[in-house]
Amino acid sequence: MTTPTFAVILPAAGKSSRFTGAKSDGLAALGLASPRKKAFQELKGRPVWLRALEPFLNRDDVVQRIVALSPEDLDWFKNKYRANLAFLDLELIEGGAERADTVERALSRVRADVEFVAVHDAARPLVAHEWIDAIFHAAEKHGVPRDGLWAAQTPQVFRRQLLLDAFAQRGVFQPTDEAQLVERLGQPVHVVECSPMNLKITSPEDFRLAQALIDHIPQPGIAKLLHPFEESDGRKQ
Repeated sequence: MTTPTFAVILPAAGKSSRFTGAKSDGLAALGLASPRKKAFQELKGRPVWLRALEPFLNRDDVVQRIVALSPEDLDWFKNKYRANLAFLDLELIEGGAERADTVERALSRVRADVEFVAVHDAARPLVAHEWIDAIFHAAEKHGVPRDGLWAAQTPQVFRRQLLLDAFAQRGVFQPTDEAQLVERLGQPVHVVECSPMNLKITSPEDFRLAQALIDHIPQPGIAKLLHPFEESDGRKQ
């Protein structure tokens, strides 16, 4: 049986207005650089965007990873992480004005042989490997209906062609997430129970909570993760 393949899109083109608009002394108290966007802040020694992407890096079923950045951040990002980008095997693209525009641009770059696409917020750094396993499995099998869902998280995973169809019918509509866009097509959306720890950082208060939670996220049963970023104590991860 053929193993399903996945592409991961990490939208990181947002303005982070709530975060960068916070008082500089409040950010400094958390050890944060002001006015750097939330996805580029350091969380226990590594940038938030990397922690969001990290669980997808060494998966055999993930064959493509796309990070979408705002035009004003793209050159800075390339220079900042130049030594690491080739090792991480990422594709960098310019995002759009809104999240849906960014995802649509990234989706157009997904390879035709990829079966599923996962969209994961760059500001969700606490996603665990085991949660991704469950979500990927549900994408293949279809899990629990979305009836009664009250809080949506990412990653959200759909068949590539279904997302292409959904975006083709979007027009000027700005969905809150990909699930809303797929539902607008009249297609059923299935959900997987995750954890409230998989929070999205939108404010310094969220960042403080992420700092407290990060050491309690379930870890894979491997000695280390194969990429060159280090924890703040100097240990390779």
